[in-house]
Amino acid sequence: MAKIDKNFLDIGYTDHLSRQLTPIHQLDPRAKLVTTLVFITTVVSFGKYEISALVPFFIYPVVLAAMGNLPPAYLLKKILLVSPFALLIGIFNPLIDRDILINLGDIRIAGGWVSFTSILIRFILTVGAALVLIAVTGFNAVCMALQKLGVPKVFVVQLMFLHRYMFVLVEEASRMVRARSLRSLGNGGAGIKTYGPLVGHLLLRTMDRAQRIHLAMCCRGFDGQIRIMKPLKIRPIEIGFIFGWSALFIFMRFFNIPLLMGNTITEFLR
Repeated sequence: MAKIDKNFLDIGYTDHLSRQLTPIHQLDPRAKLVTTLVFITTVVSFGKYEISALVPFFIYPVVLAAMGNLPPAYLLKKILLVSPFALLIGIFNPLIDRDILINLGDIRIAGGWVSFTSILIRFILTVGAALVLIAVTGFNAVCMALQKLGVPKVFVVQLMFLHRYMFVLVEEASRMVRARSLRSLGNGGAGIKTYGPLVGHLLLRTMDRAQRIHLAMCCRGFDGQIRIMKPLKIRPIEIGFIFGWSALFIFMRFFNIPLLMGNTITEFLR
């Protein structure tokens, strides 16, 4: 039960981070969303053997996290939580691509390991940028920005409800585990046979709770339109934010900055 309650508080911690009053939080959600989309598109456009050219892209999530006063340990924990998906995608690359691509003295590195490393770096960059976006904007504000940018309203509302449903699911699971623990005097109930019915009841309870919440929202005038307290307004600072970062992303996409710096230092030392 303690783990469920802890996870519930952990889910809500992202919303708590999005309510800060830093300069990044004050930017229009559309500006941050568009810039992050440009960042993700640029990162995933690299070839499978690119590693060094991806390193400078860490500047975007790191700068936003620092300016948004986000705890690095929390972001790293979230990235590690979903990292097994990236590992499953690239773990077979070393077995498939065995051609030697890099020679470091007596050490030979196959192309599969290089592509595997590239996948991990791109995964960290894209997931990290998405987490930072939500943490400095808020999920509801991101949904509203999607709707303002032309994403179908039905999809946006469903996405918002899916996010809110997680809170309902965790809260109902916490209540059921607490009730089972009290009825079994802390012995864990009847064992593994108990979990099947619990999952079924959890689904029914959360669906019923979600329906009551939706009816309450409708009674309070909810019409599917996402509204936040701060009005949206594109200012010159938002335009500069979008075009400034986008220009940097495009420059780093076509110019390998670490390679250029290495060549410059080598020429200087000669």
